[in-house]
Amino acid sequence: MLSYWSGVATLTGIYLIATLGVSILVGFTGLFSLGHAGFMAIGAYGTALSIKLLHMPFFPACLMGILAAMLAGGLIGRATLRLKGDYFVIATLAIGECTKLLIENIPSITGGSRGLSLLLVWVILLAVIVILSNFLHSKHGRNCIAVREEELAAKSIGIDVIRYKMLAFLISCALCGLAGGLLAGYMGYLYPTMFTMAKSNELTMTVILGGTGSLTGTILAGLVLIPLPEYLRIESAEEWRMVLYGVLVVAVIVFKPSGLMGSKEFTVAGVLRRCKQLAARVRKRGSKRDKEGEAKK
Repeated sequence: MLSYWSGVATLTGIYLIATLGVSILVGFTGLFSLGHAGFMAIGAYGTALSIKLLHMPFFPACLMGILAAMLAGGLIGRATLRLKGDYFVIATLAIGECTKLLIENIPSITGGSRGLSLLLVWVILLAVIVILSNFLHSKHGRNCIAVREEELAAKSIGIDVIRYKMLAFLISCALCGLAGGLLAGYMGYLYPTMFTMAKSNELTMTVILGGTGSLTGTILAGLVLIPLPEYLRIESAEEWRMVLYGVLVVAVIVFKPSGLMGSKEFTVAGVLRRCKQLAARVRKRGSKRDKEGEAKK
């Protein structure tokens, strides 16, 4: 039982890395994508083929998978990033499906036991969160946010819009490639059906439900939604677990349309400030009661 939940936590960490990659593109740059499972597939197969054919150790092979995903993203980005609105969404959808169809011609890769520990995956995830947080607070991150808010205004103050769209696209491809490589190393086998349009939709939906513009919201939504089907895998709800999953997702959309966190971020300084405010309110109410008690006397 413990090993089962350890496996769920490991897969949650892996898919959360991919979700954070999509968050940079969708949430902080404003480019909606429905094809990033394709870049996970490129990273996964790039890693697996580097191990199988080139006999590389896992981490150098994973780096090859990341570079392959970034190379594919760079080539695709040059052709699609000038598209706007629904046209870009349709292009990414087509790319994801084409990638899946192409790798179906590659024989399913198997071999090796699960070689990644839960601790290693979550250490990598923590490193990704720290790097992305620093990026978003840097000049380049703020420029990506400016592109999301108002592309024309960003261009008018000298921001190279296409350059920053490409930067966000490459970062998202790299993180999806990393997640794919980790998935290949953990599972020990790969099939094209692991990277369908449904997986792309799940990644984008998690970002939207967490809040487009909140790294914290993406993390919280991922921690809830990614393992949620497994939480619902109980005897009384086994046949209805995907229905319950859909109902919970719709409930969040209806009652919290801006997402769980909206554009807010969870920070230690913010928590301390909130605690001080609550403490000040408690002291104020206490002094008010004391004054009322003295007045009655």
